[in-house]
Amino acid sequence: MARPDPQGGLVIRYDYLWLWEKEKGREQGSKDRPCAIVVVVPPKGTKPLRAVICGITRDQPERPDEGTLIPPKVKAHLGLDATVPSWAITSEANLVEWNDPGIIPTESGDWSYGFLPPALADTIASAALARHDAGTLKLINRSSPEDKSTNSN
Repeated sequence: MARPDPQGGLVIRYDYLWLWEKEKGREQGSKDRPCAIVVVVPPKGTKPLRAVICGITRDQPERPDEGTLIPPKVKAHLGLDATVPSWAITSEANLVEWNDPGIIPTESGDWSYGFLPPALADTIASAALARHDAGTLKLINRSSPEDKSTNSN
């Protein structure tokens, strides 16, 4: 099965790099986890297709406005453990190239867990984009080194 085109609301498996991991000098996330695509960044010039993604975690955010709770029914639909709560963290995000080798198939071998319901995907995207517009989104650029040198994010 081929890797799907990125779309907002698609939940993928990725080695998401949390800000606290980056601050400790890590360049890769400590584990692969579900991540929600917030927005797709079209190719421009020599820059490849990229996506902004938010990590999904079982750790409750410190402040309620830093994440969006994923309902158990949605988690079950995605094939995730619905017996424990999870949040899409919207206070930080990773910017990734769509061909990034850290994007891997799920445990079932599929390239994604599926899509979030549109209203939930919009809630997550709106929260992250509002932080971006306010200058408070902690965006970790996971793009190639050449891209990082020309990108202020």
